Amino acid sequence: MKKFLCLVFGCLLVFCSAQPSRKMAPCYDLTKVLKVEPTPLYKPHIDASKSFGIKLLKDSKTIQKYISNGKLHKVKKSGKGYRVQKLDYSRAYLVSKAKTTLEKIGAKFSKESKGHTFTVSSMTRTLEDQCRLRRVNSNASLGISSHNYGNSFDISYVRFNNLLKYNPKMEIALEKVLKYYANAGRIYYIKERQQSCYHITVRNY
Repeated sequence: MKKFLCLVFGCLLVFCSAQPSRKMAPCYDLTKVLKVEPTPLYKPHIDASKSFGIKLLKDSKTIQKYISNGKLHKVKKSGKGYRVQKLDYSRAYLVSKAKTTLEKIGAKFSKESKGHTFTVSSMTRTLEDQCRLRRVNSNASLGISSHNYGNSFDISYVRFNNLLKYNPKMEIALEKVLKYYANAGRIYYIKERQQSCYHITVRNY
């Protein structure tokens, strides 16, 4: 009897291990996501991001494809005028023009502020990342975000020099730099009150 039970149990193990693993369903409903219309203020960000030839980034596999073909580029943890905080819900990759523009904004801010740094709080997000973020932040977009195309990044206006502290002087200096690039036709930006950051999207100039 004992041998029989062992034989049956062993067969079950073999059977179970032979079954193909079930594919996990995405945590978002793409049909619903696509139905959400962007606001008039946000629509230029979406349109600009779509112009770089990156399709909607759904998951890590999609991100990896664009990294492999050289369309998404790694952003260093720090550069002149900026630092990147620990990213829990986004990836430190951007399209080439966005990466270059971030570096230029950082360098100009460093020059204007005499060596200070700002903090990048978010970059490229997949739809999966967006879904995870929404679980902890109800303000995260229900629809498509310009972050989903590898062309947007957020800069905190309450964290300068790696210090979380309201600094009106640094905030004014940062917005002055952003206005310069916006007026030059290089970026769009929105000041997000709830997230204490500037949402920046690079234009395909």
